[in-house]
Amino acid sequence: MKKSKAIIGLILTLLMTVFLCYTAAIGIGPTGTGSAKNINTGLDLSGGVSITYQTKDKNPSAEDMSDTVYKMQKRVEQYSTEAQAFKEGNDRITVEIPGATDADAILNDLGKPGSLCFITQEDSDGNENFTYGTNGYELSRSLDEIREAGCVVLEGTDVANAEGGAYQSSQNSSRQYAVSLTLTDEGKTKFADATAANVGKQIAIVYDNQILSAPNVDEAITGGQAQITGMSGVEEAQNLASYIRIGSLSLELEELRSSVVAAQLGEEAVSTSVMAGLFGLIIVILFMIIVYRIPGLVSGIALILYTALVLITLNAFDITLTLPGIAGIILGIGMAVDANVIIFARVKEELSSGKSVKVSLNAGFQKAMSAILDGNITTLIAAAVLWLRGSGTVKGFAQTLALGIVLSMFTALVITKVIVYSFYAIGIRNPKVYGRVKEERKPINFLGKKKIFFTISIALIVLGFVAIGVNEGKGNGALNYSLEFMGGTSSTVTFDKDYTLEEIDQNIVPLIEDAVGDKNVQVQKVQDSNQVIFKTQTLNLEKREAFNKVMADNFGVAENEIATENISSTVSSEMRRDAIVAVIIATICMLLYIWFRFKDVRFATSAVLALLHDVLIVLGFYAIARVSVGNTFIACMLTIVGYSINATIVIFDRIREELKTKKRGTQLDELVNKCITLTLTRSVYTSLTTFVMVAVLYIMGVSSIREFALPLMVGIICGAYSSVCITGALWYVMKTKIGVKKAGRK
Repeated sequence: MKKSKAIIGLILTLLMTVFLCYTAAIGIGPTGTGSAKNINTGLDLSGGVSITYQTKDKNPSAEDMSDTVYKMQKRVEQYSTEAQAFKEGNDRITVEIPGATDADAILNDLGKPGSLCFITQEDSDGNENFTYGTNGYELSRSLDEIREAGCVVLEGTDVANAEGGAYQSSQNSSRQYAVSLTLTDEGKTKFADATAANVGKQIAIVYDNQILSAPNVDEAITGGQAQITGMSGVEEAQNLASYIRIGSLSLELEELRSSVVAAQLGEEAVSTSVMAGLFGLIIVILFMIIVYRIPGLVSGIALILYTALVLITLNAFDITLTLPGIAGIILGIGMAVDANVIIFARVKEELSSGKSVKVSLNAGFQKAMSAILDGNITTLIAAAVLWLRGSGTVKGFAQTLALGIVLSMFTALVITKVIVYSFYAIGIRNPKVYGRVKEERKPINFLGKKKIFFTISIALIVLGFVAIGVNEGKGNGALNYSLEFMGGTSSTVTFDKDYTLEEIDQNIVPLIEDAVGDKNVQVQKVQDSNQVIFKTQTLNLEKREAFNKVMADNFGVAENEIATENISSTVSSEMRRDAIVAVIIATICMLLYIWFRFKDVRFATSAVLALLHDVLIVLGFYAIARVSVGNTFIACMLTIVGYSINATIVIFDRIREELKTKKRGTQLDELVNKCITLTLTRSVYTSLTTFVMVAVLYIMGVSSIREFALPLMVGIICGAYSSVCITGALWYVMKTKIGVKKAGRK
């Protein structure tokens, strides 16, 4: 690269950095217009719409309620991955949609859940079920009579999904609008029989005794996929799809009440988290400059660009951001350092061997490439599976995780490379400013202590299970489940004045926490009213009386101004099942990828065992410390999975590299010790920078963020320990044991 081009490149990079930071952060205040201001935010940051439905059946079964809550959850996720549905009382379901401000618009868009069925045009005797009247299709007789005649071919529960949109016609290349239906396995069989018997006739879609559409059957549909064509526009197609989706609920619902709720957290909570991120970023950049000098400065610029790009991309892709999401971004800043550390650690190695700066830079980027790609692709695979199979918080976490990975790879492999080569081209070529190390580190005998490490790990895991058993035995629950997992009590209090969130957090919540013994009280204000909703763990009669006494003695609120309802968990059993299935599939996919890339199933097995090791130890910490297990628990565990697998890949990549150039006479244990020692700097520095980001967040953040940050810090320490002390030793044990057995058979 010529000096003139390098100068131009640096100037353009600086201008781009300033521009992107300006675009992301301009006017973050009330009148701001930057990307950071326009990001979709969750109920905790910006409030939203709360709608409560009541079942028409006054005594619905628990199974039907559970199924309906789950399906409503899937419906409202079209607005936001952070939207949630939960049971209130015995026959009510509440949905909360973040970011929305117009309850009426949401109701019109979502539709009023009712009964749905598909009926044939006539019965076996030729009696018509519907005709075309002056205002459209009308039922010729009651739906009960139509059912008795056996003309209902599909129920709403036979429809798995419905999506409305536009498509290109293959016949005349014109733009058409349609609704695509996906049927359940049972629905597939029913519809195949019905369409085969009614080719050339119409099948009507009936919703709450009204005919929504009556498409013609052109041919027998046997594959479980159908398309309703002839829509006048995309809006009509989407509206029909919405009614079909809602109509497939197990129960009929009617709106009971709706309101706009304010943010659960005040501006102070958001500002302290943002400040924590800023302080953490400054500390990490200073650390990188001290350790790596010019490359450290380059990493700092890349990190700033990364942060700006994350904010801009969140806005561009309409990803909903919650306070744990902010924590995830701040954590991502720490993890984004990893690629830079891997690259510049390799550069320092090359410089230490006596090579020139130019050759060392080339070798550093080239040799670090495989570790960076394998580590990030492995985590991307997990993110993709979590997004496809997960729901709610899991799906939102997967989006943020994938976004961070892609952007961190781009800034490390493209931006960092351009800047560091530009510095070299303008004449900064002294090896000292690139972090040259003179003495080669003597390999540490990690494998010699493998029995000690294995014993420590087994003891920690067993201790966690013992804590779980003791907690269960005392009747306190294996883990300290929050209301997201166990349900709780929702108390709507009407005060005589309009309290701000800051006043509620400082003056009211502490009194409630002391009275009911719950340190995780959630707060929502109902907009344009003096009502405040307090969500706590389930309150028995004694605790409800204590709650009412606090309201009466301190704020003059009478008992009749407090409405109390039990609410179900927002993380339903189906959502938990989805999350577990997603994690299992993601783990299998990661194992297969590592097996494919490293050509040795022992690498994959060791990686998964190390991952399981970290998760179990952190789970034990949750049990021992009684940290609340809520929505952030899922995000925390998934973060540790991604962090753990990435750290493991780096060591395995070095072992793979050294095996290719292994000299005759070199013992395998010596090689593994050497590889762990060579990557030790990376393991320590990456863990330290990530730990600093989370620690600052823990110190400065609000209570909900601290409950996310504390187990994460444990996970980071555990991940560093397992990558250095466990993974290499596991692979070595399996390699030598399996190798001996194979040799014996020969």
